[in-house]
Amino acid sequence: MMRTSTPERFRDSGNRERLRRRRKTSARRARGSPGFTATDLLVTLATAALLAALIGIPIQRARRQARLSQCLDNLQKVNRAVLSFATDHDQTLPGLRAGDGGELQWWYKEQVKSYAGLQGPSSTNDTVFACPDDRGYTDPIPFHRSARFDYGSYNFNGVLIPGAPSIPGWTLGAITDPKRTLLTMEWTAHGPLSWHRSRTGRKNAPFYRDAESVVGFVDGRVALIPIYYDGHTAAYLRDPIPGYDYRYSGR
Repeated sequence: MMRTSTPERFRDSGNRERLRRRRKTSARRARGSPGFTATDLLVTLATAALLAALIGIPIQRARRQARLSQCLDNLQKVNRAVLSFATDHDQTLPGLRAGDGGELQWWYKEQVKSYAGLQGPSSTNDTVFACPDDRGYTDPIPFHRSARFDYGSYNFNGVLIPGAPSIPGWTLGAITDPKRTLLTMEWTAHGPLSWHRSRTGRKNAPFYRDAESVVGFVDGRVALIPIYYDGHTAAYLRDPIPGYDYRYSGR
């Protein structure tokens, strides 16, 4: 049997000692650097949620602006169609007509839709008369998806209630202030409520002062404007107080 020389025994002993020290160091490092804990996971998830929110806010804002732009563009075309109708009818705006299926402020569409490029029966395909943010009112569907409202989101300033300040059947020349007189509008201008900058969320109550609606004027302009509300009278039944840049009445 061979005996290990003294220098070799010292070398083996030194190797074992170095190995033991390495193991202790690795163990200390493992204890000092724990793995991915539950706290780390929660912090990571919270950070990811915050980043998603920060990214999502401008995206949502851009989408809202796109819907508003589409609504403005649609009402511009509808407003132009009403004025084109008047041009072809001795400068006279739509009025009550036998055979229409409902109230003039909705069913004026049947008189003017050909000037907006539509032919045939009205339907949900009449997208030029549809506001993307239309949420209806009493019915669970948007106005532009309802036959009762002739598949349209936009009203003509033609309410026939006695005393209402409207302009059905008027000649354009009789309107004294076409820059301020409303011709067409989103239904919300009747409340008023707002489909675009709502203070009531998706709810259609209560009406409130300065709710913003997209409207069209007799001079052809369209805009998003605040609508006056006195707290009890529906907006379409009266002209606003001084300081508002619109009116329902023709003079």
